Amino acid sequence: MTVDQDVEELLIVGDSDLIIRQAQGEWGTRDIKLIPYRQHVEDLSKQFKSVEFRYIPRFHNDLVNALATLASMLPYPSNVHIDPLEIQIRERHGYCKAVEIEPDVHPWYHYIKRFLKTKEYPKQVSGDQKRTIRRLASSFILSGEVLYKRTLDLNLLRCVDAQEARRIMNEVHT
Repeated sequence: MTVDQDVEELLIVGDSDLIIRQAQGEWGTRDIKLIPYRQHVEDLSKQFKSVEFRYIPRFHNDLVNALATLASMLPYPSNVHIDPLEIQIRERHGYCKAVEIEPDVHPWYHYIKRFLKTKEYPKQVSGDQKRTIRRLASSFILSGEVLYKRTLDLNLLRCVDAQEARRIMNEVHT
């Protein structure tokens, strides 16, 4: 733990404004179950020369979100040592020019687009499959004939099939 390693100054970064403000003492904690945790943070903070809490919104923290997602997918036995990751920031983005041809006639988003347009499901789908189509469709927007995927930071990504993706990639890289 940090206390045992003779650390004197501590910067704690979090993506929950509520938790950061409560840890700083700016806001109170009403939930009785959380009060002991708040007290523990106060007690630990006294063991350092300085402790700074900093709020960083999630949409400014893509790298941490990606690492957290990766960590949640990997099994972690408690007796195994994991070497730290070395991350290099590049000046230019890396792109992959591999676009697979779709196996059937319809693009990957066909059923989502059809559901948004007509509220109809494909024939012979189960209740679970209908529920999945509805859930997926809730994060897409249909504007005329163009389908967009809504991202968490409210951007819209245009959905394209494999053929159009290949054309776009060729335009960008030639």
